[in-house]
Amino acid sequence: MIVITGTAGFIGSCLLAEMRHHYDGEIISVDDFKILGKKGNWEFATHQVTHIERIDFVEWFRTHSSQVEYVFHLGARTDTTCMDPQILGELNLNYTRDLWRICSEEDIPFIYASSAATYGMGEFGFSDDHETPFKVKPLNLYAKSKNDFDKWALKSSFNPPVWAGLKFFNVFGPNEYHKGRMASVIWHTVQQIKLSGYMKLFKSHRPDFFDGHQKRDFIYGQDVIDIILYLYKNDFKSGLYNVGSGKARTFLDLTKATFKALGKEEQIQFIDMPTDLQDKYQYFTEADMRKLKRAGYKTAIRPLEATVEEYVQDYLIPNKYKI
Repeated sequence: MIVITGTAGFIGSCLLAEMRHHYDGEIISVDDFKILGKKGNWEFATHQVTHIERIDFVEWFRTHSSQVEYVFHLGARTDTTCMDPQILGELNLNYTRDLWRICSEEDIPFIYASSAATYGMGEFGFSDDHETPFKVKPLNLYAKSKNDFDKWALKSSFNPPVWAGLKFFNVFGPNEYHKGRMASVIWHTVQQIKLSGYMKLFKSHRPDFFDGHQKRDFIYGQDVIDIILYLYKNDFKSGLYNVGSGKARTFLDLTKATFKALGKEEQIQFIDMPTDLQDKYQYFTEADMRKLKRAGYKTAIRPLEATVEEYVQDYLIPNKYKI
């Protein structure tokens, strides 16, 4: 059997759906399944899948670890505005350590979700080398919790036989409908256009960026799943790996592509960024993807406009928010 945590969430639920086509054995699905707003992400998975509550899983894993072939740990507290260090420490640091220890003791390969939020303002670049985590200054407690585990893993004296910390950049796509404020700009653009006919974007509060020209590395959910599956099926060197497109694009590019996919005239307004975000906002991210390519991954990341069109026309317009 294999384990996937975070299966009620965005990327975890997408991996659960896809892995059922690539794995013949039992899949252990882990999350807090009492959250009703996420039910649509996992309730489809009945055949071949056993769902276990997050709070019960570590004890289950200790008992059944000899039967587990692989662990994909994608569950986490992902709210970048969370101000409770105890919750973030427990879910993003201590819980991951527990799984790491068991995988190390039982020789189980381990892939876990890190985050591009760990890079802070990007003053040290966006390289997934193993020195950068000890230099960066994360901008919020969520990013700090992710970076703290990366550093712990890199210094650990015991390790799974092979492991990867995947530093996800700005992922968008089906199954993100429950994320609220944390959902992608594409998701929010479609919802705002339905209500008002226009989209609001944050003004820039830095003189070196025009309004709407803040840049992020956007990557479609299916491209992310393709990368995870490649690592699962192939040998690679343990370590941190960026998961992005490798090309920064503006929020204006993203919004214009969304209007085009909707077949609507662009109507964009710029609003002040909330004060709680202004000093914690990444104005530029761009994944250095050379390490993943050296690991043998040759599949091209699909262009932004093509994936926005697919997401909008195949999922958001018909209100088919889930894969």
